[in-house]
Formats: sequence, C-alpha cells, structure tokens
Amino acid sequence: MSKKLYVGNLLYEVGDEDLKAHFSTVGTVITATVIRFRDSSRSKGFGFVEMSTEEEAKSAIDTMNGQDFKGRKLVVSEARPPKQTTTAAPTTPVEAPPVEEPQV
Repeated sequence: MSKKLYVGNLLYEVGDEDLKAHFSTVGTVITATVIRFRDSSRSKGFGFVEMSTEEEAKSAIDTMNGQDFKGRKLVVSEARPPKQTTTAAPTTPVEAPPVEEPQV
C-alpha cells in the first residue's frame, strides 16, 4: 500500500520532476507534486510525495528529513489527511427577553 509524505521547506524553483528524482534515490515514487498558488503558479514551498510502500515511506522520512536539498533542509513527515472544512450550522434566532418600561 502506498504512503503519502509531506515535504516542506522547498526552494520555490523546485518542480515536480526535481522532487521525484530526489526521492527516487530511496525508493519507488508513485507521484511527486509541488503545491502552487492558483493565480500565479508560484510554488508555495511544499509538496507531497507518494511512495510505493510504507517501508519505503519510512525510509524516505528517516533519510530525507533534515537533509540538504538545493541549499535548504527538507522537512519530511507523514502527510495528514486534509482538514474537513466545517460550515457553521444555521443558528435559530433567539428572541430577546421583553424590555420592561420604567415606572413613572
């Protein structure tokens, strides 16, 4: 079963192929993707690598985390599942208590 890894602290110039080639030294890479801004296509400085087995993923974490890659120390860890965005549940309006008029 494949395992996805988070790879952070990437140079903005690093592309998908660079990432794939670098991680191929420790195992079989299924996918390698640098995350980019939609409007400018500029790298966000992190990406994801999917290794073919959990053993290769663990080896990649042990080998690559903290390793210098093009002048930057990589941060490599298991990728966490995407956060579930929760939409606020509609609230029911609450009636304010009646305001008492002062006695004159």
